Amino acid sequence: MIALVALDIAGTTIDEGGAVYRVLAEVVAEHGATPSDADLRHWMGADKRAALAALTGDPDAVERLHDRFVARLGDAYERTPPQPFPNVPETLAALRESGVKVALTTGFDRRITDLILSEVDWEVGDQLDAVVCACEVAAGRPSPAMIHRAMELTGITGPAEVLTAGDTVLDVQAGHAARAGHVVAVLTGAQTRTELEQHNPTLVLPGVADLPAALTT
Repeated sequence: MIALVALDIAGTTIDEGGAVYRVLAEVVAEHGATPSDADLRHWMGADKRAALAALTGDPDAVERLHDRFVARLGDAYERTPPQPFPNVPETLAALRESGVKVALTTGFDRRITDLILSEVDWEVGDQLDAVVCACEVAAGRPSPAMIHRAMELTGITGPAEVLTAGDTVLDVQAGHAARAGHVVAVLTGAQTRTELEQHNPTLVLPGVADLPAALTT
């Protein structure tokens, strides 16, 4: 029985057009670093401060770079506002109506997270039961810390009752690290089926909206 679904935000529940990775690459390049595409893909889904430190090799500049990243991403979202993937709001509502808690986890900090959620008009206590940012726990993905915090916030104690879903390898790794009963990969984000399947998700689905049907078969 599933009591909690813990879902990633960008690329999983929210379509933000891939702006996060474009802006991340721009900020890193402007700092003088030249990471490969494979390097950038490795950090998809990660805490953005950790990604900036690793990709630039300059941990002392992280806060300044992160501020630039947040400002640039905010500008990108103003030009092209994020929106839920098709049928995701209905899916979240159906899950909550059936008694399942819905939590969002993200590598963004609160500034970007709150901006995205305000754009789509989602709030804890209405469409959601909890939201956890990487900066609010000891470590971002692939650590299970955000999932564990979502469990604490929603009163769920058994990992076997948890379903995690995300669009990146790090989402899958975090789900396994949390020993979640279902670790789902979705294909609405930047990483491919081949990349995701290498890390043995329970299911690979076209998107979060496909969850209810997949779980009843």
